[in-house]
Amino acid sequence: MIGDLYPEAELAEPADEALFAEIEKVLDLPLPLELAALLRETNGVHNEYGDAVVWPAERIVEDNLAMRAEPDYLELYAPFEQLMFFGDSDMGPQFAYVHTDYGPGVVFWDHETDQRRLVSVSLRDYLARCLTEGNAWFR
Repeated sequence: MIGDLYPEAELAEPADEALFAEIEKVLDLPLPLELAALLRETNGVHNEYGDAVVWPAERIVEDNLAMRAEPDYLELYAPFEQLMFFGDSDMGPQFAYVHTDYGPGVVFWDHETDQRRLVSVSLRDYLARCLTEGNAWFR
């Protein structure tokens, strides 16, 4: 499905379903249904510039745990426990799910300023922007 919509995207093999429960258990957050559906189709997505706009399931676990445990991050940034990081751009920002009153949304996080802002209410919109507009849309 995603390959049909965005032929320029680089797709991986589907993620191992067993990782979904691990993500939820280890990060103590629900895996958004749309992210689980995408990971069932492909374990990660890269745009035409090579940005990992959706990380593989294993990296979602590893990077989130590392960010939550990094002593410098604990001192410099607001807590990450309510965020589930899942993608990034070579320009530095990372993207995470956050639960809002309306359900999960995609947040842009700038590591230089710790700015966090809602940029999309769905993974579908996020992917459309990343795969058609490149890095310009989130600036």
